[in-house]
Amino acid sequence: MKIPLFDEFDPVSSKLWKQKIQFELDGADYNETMIWNSPEDIKVKPFYHQDSLLNKYTVNSPENEFSICQNIFVYDVSKSIERALDSLKRGATSLRFTIENESIAIIELLDSLPLDGLTIYFNFGFLSSLIIEKIEIYTQDKDVSIYYNLDPIGKLAGDGNWFSTSEKTNFDSLIAVSKKLTKSSYISVDMSLYQNAGANMVQQLTYGLAHVNEYFNRIPSINSKIVFEIAVGTNYFFEIAKLRAFRILFQTLSREYDHNQDCHLLVTPTKRNKTIYGYHINMLRTTTECMSAIVGGADSISNLSYDSIYHKDNEFGDRIARNQLLILKEESHFGKVKNPADGSYYIESLTQQLADKALVLFKEIELKGGFLKLLNEGVIQSKIQLSADKEQHLFDTKAEPLIGTNKHASREDLMKGELELFPFVKMNPRKTLIVPIIEKRLSDQLDQDRLATE
Repeated sequence: MKIPLFDEFDPVSSKLWKQKIQFELDGADYNETMIWNSPEDIKVKPFYHQDSLLNKYTVNSPENEFSICQNIFVYDVSKSIERALDSLKRGATSLRFTIENESIAIIELLDSLPLDGLTIYFNFGFLSSLIIEKIEIYTQDKDVSIYYNLDPIGKLAGDGNWFSTSEKTNFDSLIAVSKKLTKSSYISVDMSLYQNAGANMVQQLTYGLAHVNEYFNRIPSINSKIVFEIAVGTNYFFEIAKLRAFRILFQTLSREYDHNQDCHLLVTPTKRNKTIYGYHINMLRTTTECMSAIVGGADSISNLSYDSIYHKDNEFGDRIARNQLLILKEESHFGKVKNPADGSYYIESLTQQLADKALVLFKEIELKGGFLKLLNEGVIQSKIQLSADKEQHLFDTKAEPLIGTNKHASREDLMKGELELFPFVKMNPRKTLIVPIIEKRLSDQLDQDRLATE
């Protein structure tokens, strides 16, 4: 016989809960004591209740479990092949190749990989329809999913200049690429740039949406999935809500263009809170960030190794980063439940508020001429800088702590001899069309000061 365990308890409304809390506060002001305001101007309450949830949106989750993506910078093809095969053997299920040079033997690279059932992302430092045509011809009879991740607007935003192409404009090049494709995806939006430069979550969502809207406006028909490269930070529940909110926003926008494919979210931990000193804590940060990515509905996750900001790629760092995802997937069973955040009143509320605020800001951008116009005028850059300065002030005053860096720092850590990469903002005076958006870590200056005194 099934016993109704909860029938003897009367339902409690949110009003009754609030009255109980106010009684326990013993005269203290409820709003001042129990509610805090996020950088996105979202008031976070001490509890959430079903009767205050509007249920305005429906979030669609990915069709399959998230893939574990291995980043590989291709310089020496034979070494990249060796690394790719080893990564697949050790648990990676997709690969992202960063290729800066057009002379790289890409077909030789692909010919050495077990392509059937594999997902491959290309991050090119150039825009070439001829190279993409070669890849398409080679892979046309193979069961491989390819995402070319072409993002000229992201190149302009982060570098200050467009790609150099033989076509009249970068958008003409994208149209030329689209005519070479049979099944692959070619357009990407690098939203991680905005997060790593210090944009708050509403700005990240808005700029990502306005960014892709420029492609919808300029390319006649986009029939393939669009990849969004998104960075997530350590504000656990907010980051879950951010990914969910972006799917809602993209689906809302794409319906206006009769684009019937869902977005593809390629998620990675942010670089903004990663540190040189206390570097092992980076593993804790990336673990919770990957958890947010999974619960938020990422299609693919590319983890950062704990030493990625100051070491060259190395086997140990790769293995640890990959194993973090393997443990979450295989031992903690993350990703086994579809839409695991559904029914969490807190996350549902955050999702709705982030989506609402981003949609309002998106409409403002469109009324002012669109994302590219404001980017060319420097408006987007200044808005991000304002947000970054606020966060930097919180870090500098220790109101936003990074354990091991601006709080509980160990003076025994010596890092001067460990730097294989230059981990700070690089100043490279050159001619650009616009002022680029600069990525900067919160501990950039503090790390430099400590290195100078070792």
